Amino acid sequence: MALTPSPAPSLEPGRSLPETMRAASRRVYGSADEIEISVIARPEPGPGEVLVRVAAAALDRATLHLLEGKPYLARLALGLRRPRRTTLGQQVAGEVVALGSGVTGFAPGDAVFGTAAGSFAEFALARATTLAPRPAGISESTAASLGVSGLTAHQALVESGRVRPGQSVLVLGASGAVGTYAVQLATQLGAHVTGVCSAAKTDLVQALGARRTFDYRGTPLAQMGPGFDLIIDTAGNRPVRELRSALTPNGTLVIVGGEGGGPLLGGIERNLVAAIAGRFTSQRLGFLFSTPTTQRCTDLAQLIEAGTIEAPVDRVVGLSGLRAGIEAMQRGELRGHVIIRPTAD
Repeated sequence: MALTPSPAPSLEPGRSLPETMRAASRRVYGSADEIEISVIARPEPGPGEVLVRVAAAALDRATLHLLEGKPYLARLALGLRRPRRTTLGQQVAGEVVALGSGVTGFAPGDAVFGTAAGSFAEFALARATTLAPRPAGISESTAASLGVSGLTAHQALVESGRVRPGQSVLVLGASGAVGTYAVQLATQLGAHVTGVCSAAKTDLVQALGARRTFDYRGTPLAQMGPGFDLIIDTAGNRPVRELRSALTPNGTLVIVGGEGGGPLLGGIERNLVAAIAGRFTSQRLGFLFSTPTTQRCTDLAQLIEAGTIEAPVDRVVGLSGLRAGIEAMQRGELRGHVIIRPTAD
């Protein structure tokens, strides 16, 4: 039986694309030392996929897990001995340059943002369902950090946390990629925000809208307030029992991602404890792993465009600066986001 060839990708009329591209890749799990900037073949979009010319991408904490292949349980999806996907990066802002078969709602030349596999490169492939149009009022740098960091904060506050005006919200890790958005979004939604970060970054978190800030090294949760309606714990490792003690009797805990724990499960251990404990209390205890969709990205973009939210930027680098950005994140030095512009080198 004859095979029907796949339709060729739809390109913008009058434009041709290079066959190769520069990308930040690694072939084995490990540290930032494994990252190489090399020239590789440009990917072709398959059915349901969009090829994006990357204008900006943003570093997020999940990149560290993908780089290290930890917790080990995640390697069932990432690749047991070696990573299946060698090019790093998830968050993206850029221009649509080609469409795979079956894609509707986008056209070559459209400005978009969201998530794309391997966004630390000059071109990246995205599922059409994880992209949304970038409004003209949102900068490329801010848009580049929305697909994971911004969307995670929005889901934690609105979908999981069900935040309401006047509520008391505690953001742990308030100076991080997710935390900086959580502080701003919660403030815009009318909540009274307390931010926890290192002492050197309390001025940043206050500028983002937090009414009160605390140094995570010096102040126990029990001394930060009479009880919080909502706690957003980003990249934290405090025991669930300690977090519960800082909630009101009917308060909500949302653990974002997962840090700490053993090598097999990592932070998933704490997430499971929260899920089980939540069955036996009036408090709502849970965890969140962000799921990007076109609708969620669109809703978030409308909220950001209507307010004064921006991504605080620690540095803008080319691909060659990615390694230093990752190492600064690991040391806890960043004051905002690392934005990668692949053509900046």
